[in-house]
Amino acid sequence: MGIIKVSNIKVYAYHGCLNEETIIGSDYLVNVLVKANLSKASLSDDLQDTVDYVHINHIVKQEMAIKSKLLEHVAKRIMDRIFLEISIVNTAEVTVSKVNPPIGGDVENVSITLQLSR
Repeated sequence: MGIIKVSNIKVYAYHGCLNEETIIGSDYLVNVLVKANLSKASLSDDLQDTVDYVHINHIVKQEMAIKSKLLEHVAKRIMDRIFLEISIVNTAEVTVSKVNPPIGGDVENVSITLQLSR
């Protein structure tokens, strides 16, 4: 079993329960960790035998572009696409962080993390 991480994918998106959040938008950071059997790729040196992190980045960018009220909903969509499109992934962990959230305080970010296994 191996682990592939794609860390701090920066996205500007329009998520939130407040109307202003869906109009003005905000900065987000997304972290994806997947576990898969990477033994074949370690021997073959072939991209088709591993998890392509370019593909993961593409999924994150597409799903973050779809407005949602809750970060949990966005993270679940990202995980669903990973499992649908990357068959060797056994486990996924997705963390979505809203940078400088509008919560009436000096808060660097708020984050949610979802984990799922096949």
